[in-house]
Amino acid sequence: MLKTGILNPAINSLLSRVRHTNTLVIADRGFPFWPMIEAVDISLVDDIPTVLQVLQAIRPNFIIGRAWMAEDFIRHNTKAVRTAFTKARAGVPIEFEPHVEFKKRVPRAIGLIRTGDTIQYANMIIESA
Repeated sequence: MLKTGILNPAINSLLSRVRHTNTLVIADRGFPFWPMIEAVDISLVDDIPTVLQVLQAIRPNFIIGRAWMAEDFIRHNTKAVRTAFTKARAGVPIEFEPHVEFKKRVPRAIGLIRTGDTIQYANMIIESA
């Protein structure tokens, strides 16, 4: 039995299959279902858990080479929210792109972790280094 780290077996399984340059999506509660990739839904209620909580939980065992988010995140969120995301991604280069282009990347991901996050456009695609 695991005592520390990621306890969710579905997330552990998903993370163990991510290899060099593979991507993983961490999404908010409203992100659409993508039948072509595995989805692990850990949403419980609004904002439990959040995208940032999932990111912080997986970072110790996931080397992130780069990340993508939709440009809409910048326009629809406060400076405080943007700053929190910047701190959580410390050292990880990010590319903001049109929402349509962001979604085109999703089907190539190894999987998707859906959270209960209510922050608009909090969705993030991370690539393993």
